Amino acid sequence: MYKTIAFNGKFFGAAPTGVHRVAEQLIAATDALIAEHSVSGADYAVVIRTGVNVPSYRNILCVHESSLARGMHRIAWEQCYLPVARRKDFILNLCNLGPLYHRDCATLIHDAQVYSAPDSYSRSFRLWYKFLFFFIGRRHKLIVTVSEFSKKELVHYGVASADKIVVVHNGCDHVLRIPPDDGQLATLNLTPGRYVLALATTQKHKNIAIVLKAFAKPQLKDVQLVLFGGARRADFENLGHAVPPNVQFAGRVTDPELVGLMMHAGALAFPSLTEGFGLPPLEAMALGCPVVAAPYGALPEVCGDAALYADPFDPDAWSQNIRTLLDVETVRQSMISEGRRQAGNFTWKQAARKLFEAVNAVTPT
Repeated sequence: MYKTIAFNGKFFGAAPTGVHRVAEQLIAATDALIAEHSVSGADYAVVIRTGVNVPSYRNILCVHESSLARGMHRIAWEQCYLPVARRKDFILNLCNLGPLYHRDCATLIHDAQVYSAPDSYSRSFRLWYKFLFFFIGRRHKLIVTVSEFSKKELVHYGVASADKIVVVHNGCDHVLRIPPDDGQLATLNLTPGRYVLALATTQKHKNIAIVLKAFAKPQLKDVQLVLFGGARRADFENLGHAVPPNVQFAGRVTDPELVGLMMHAGALAFPSLTEGFGLPPLEAMALGCPVVAAPYGALPEVCGDAALYADPFDPDAWSQNIRTLLDVETVRQSMISEGRRQAGNFTWKQAARKLFEAVNAVTPT
């Protein structure tokens, strides 16, 4: 076993993303496992940049960069400083990328969407990720991913061989520890149970256009669609999408505000054409919000029988399933019950334990 297992903390201080949330939760869950003596045999540290705020950990040491690294670009910091500063350690990279010149690594690659959904990313982003994936998949000792679907994709696109990849499903129980803020209901004038949530993103594989078309149907004229996230009405319209009048944009909301919106929503619509995992549907299920999803990517693996599925190219199917969840109480209650049960199968404690079982298997004793 290595003397120290070091988390790559490059993501701390960056704009929050779903990938960053997963990294934070895995580190926190590892900290808790160390306290329970469920993870042992090494010291644990998270390496971070100077001036960056991080959560308080009881059992994981926070190591700030040396003065020599101050002012470095994030890429240079990860590729040049980190492997030299932690050359004797095993480095855990939880946000898709990691240092190429350090073989003693485990890297969590969430999906293969730079290959399968190239139109969702800029050319420079695709080329950089593909370049790094090629070498990471061959040089690092362990590749971790978040679903069996993602594992198959990573093998299919030649990122790594199947025997080198371990699946560690995400958890979703963090949402149960977030106190809800219902302020957005008043701000947007929403009636509990009579609005539907979806992501505000123009990435093609997220396929939000089909939900916009569904809400233009007469069947949903009395229901509000609330899009949360960075994209605005103009962003969709500039791409040629018609935005119906019953669509509202909440913008970027806080975690408590999102929990409040999910707890009172009639449904979450998640029409992605591919997903490496799909955390929002599980978060919604954990909070008692039923889900309509596309039967694509990892969504059937993650949602199981706890969601209604709709053809991601058929707006009528979406309007019909949404209407069913809003109006047919027996179906609604069944989906809420099944959703809570399904979400209960995905915990961060379970994820952290499986991650470290995989790490222990590739580190020397």
